[in-house]
Amino acid sequence: MDFAYSPKVQDLRARLQAFMDEHIIPNHRLHHEQQAAMTDRWQPVPITEELKPKARSAGLWNLFLPASSHGAGLTNLEYAPLAEIMGRIPWSSEVFNCSAPDTGNMETIERYGTEEQKRRWLAPLLAGEIRSCFAMTEPDVASSDATNIQTRIERRGDHYVINGRKWWSSGAGDPRCAVFIVMGKSSPDHPDKYRQQSMILVPRDTPGLTIRRMLPVFGFDDAPHGHAELLFEDVRVPAENILLGEGRGFEIAQGRLGPGRIHHCMRAIGLAERALEMMCRRSLERRPFGKPLAEQGVMVERIAKSRILIDQARLLTLHAAWRMDMVGNKEARTEIAEIKVAAPEMACQVIDWAIQAHGAAGVTEDFDLAYMFKIARTLRIVDGPDEVHRFQLGRMELNKYRPPRNSQTGAAS
Repeated sequence: MDFAYSPKVQDLRARLQAFMDEHIIPNHRLHHEQQAAMTDRWQPVPITEELKPKARSAGLWNLFLPASSHGAGLTNLEYAPLAEIMGRIPWSSEVFNCSAPDTGNMETIERYGTEEQKRRWLAPLLAGEIRSCFAMTEPDVASSDATNIQTRIERRGDHYVINGRKWWSSGAGDPRCAVFIVMGKSSPDHPDKYRQQSMILVPRDTPGLTIRRMLPVFGFDDAPHGHAELLFEDVRVPAENILLGEGRGFEIAQGRLGPGRIHHCMRAIGLAERALEMMCRRSLERRPFGKPLAEQGVMVERIAKSRILIDQARLLTLHAAWRMDMVGNKEARTEIAEIKVAAPEMACQVIDWAIQAHGAAGVTEDFDLAYMFKIARTLRIVDGPDEVHRFQLGRMELNKYRPPRNSQTGAAS
């Protein structure tokens, strides 16, 4: 395996970093100030919108989309280092039209949508004219096991009718959100529990779709993006809005979540790199008990451990991306599960040490560390909690040592 960056990726990394240095980092404080001054927080932040045309004209647009004429045509391994660069400043991904859940939704429609679905929804998403929402998690069931999903998608003539509740539906708060990808049960009696679910496209203005409330995360509302609790009451959409076909929801989810986990993990690594940088600078500036923090043994050790943890997580994530490119998402499920646990856990630890180095200032909004910790900690639940991935990993490891089963009797031989 070779993780060396190709000339194409080296060029994109250099151009992306130059754009970050010129346009994103100098405007980071302005972004906060503009958002704080807005009377309606659920509106686009002006500086973000101002920078989008510049990113597009610089050829730094839709970088995430693989094997497509609409994006940069990068593999998972090639896109990974770009996601890390963008991940250092959480709002920057949107400037390049590379932010969740739009990235996953665009990939889903690109892979599984009809030509009409692509014309109506994918084209304006690729152009950054609209945004989208992914609605899967539900408040009344343990959504870590997606077979529990209770939202119903029922065929009635030329339409599907949707009833149910969703929450943590990211992107729903944005006024530009025009379409929801909704997962629900279309065939609850199917003997294969993984063929009971479907995904369907629901336009925002469909009667019966209500945003009940926006859900803050550790006190942050994540406006204008946000996370919503949704109510579907006899929501009727045309039958042609189904994605791929009835009972294909899990198949779509497998294709959607694999690349998204690479994106999440590399952005988390970018956050951790920034936190380590802040920790080092703070350690050199602060002088408790007559000498710099950087001369305190515990701080030096934490900085060293942070470097080790970040580099380990990066190599593990690059390996998972390489495996996905080589053998596909399903065959790379072990590596995907590993990074989904390792990268957010690492980021939580590094950011926590950076907060500690900043003392009381670390938990204020004067620094970004509290918000960065929120992102990292939430990632330990997003796309499946750590416990589920660890359980799957443990079972896959144990299966290597179980005696083979007799194909005729089903008993161990």
